[in-house]
Amino acid sequence: MTSDTRTGILVGTALVVVLFVALGIVNQNSSGSDSQVSDEFAQCITDSGAKMYGAYWCGHCNDQKEAFGSAWDKINYIECSANDDDGQAQQCTNAGITGYPTWEFGDGSRVGGKQTMEFLANKTGCEYSE
Repeated sequence: MTSDTRTGILVGTALVVVLFVALGIVNQNSSGSDSQVSDEFAQCITDSGAKMYGAYWCGHCNDQKEAFGSAWDKINYIECSANDDDGQAQQCTNAGITGYPTWEFGDGSRVGGKQTMEFLANKTGCEYSE
């Protein structure tokens, strides 16, 4: 094996190692602490009067659900997709929901889109720690 070949192999190996390390860091950061949401925090959000309107086919809604992990079942969630997938459930129509996800809070205010846990904590007065 020539020295150029060995150098090429070493550089290639180093690049592969750097790539795997970088992917590990990105994966660790993307999973974040949102996947560790406590049941108590999620229940506090619901107890504050907050609820989320969404649709099972909505990507941002599903991202929000995943951010809560197993604590999601404590959130007051209203499914807006009509049974025939051709329209909106009456409860959501009556509430004037026009986009998904829509968070409605105890004070009557609303915000659309996936929200951070920090935002939800501030808006509801619930304690969230990473």
